[in-house]
Amino acid sequence: MKRLIHYKGYAVAPAAQQLPNGLFAANLTIEKTTAPRSHPYSFDALDYFFDEEHALAYAFRWGRLWIDSHR
Repeated sequence: MKRLIHYKGYAVAPAAQQLPNGLFAANLTIEKTTAPRSHPYSFDALDYFFDEEHALAYAFRWGRLWIDSHR
């Protein structure tokens, strides 16, 4: 499942990928929305969760922290 959230000039797209063992990998794509032709940053398997919603929430929190530390 993927979602798109806007945060401080960035598009944050957390995603949860279900793995064969039943866990969900927290993945994330971040792209600056204010710059023309910006290149997205992709982060795969930030951590693993038993629940899809927890994976999505973690990826979004991680993305906000990344954005705040790179501004």
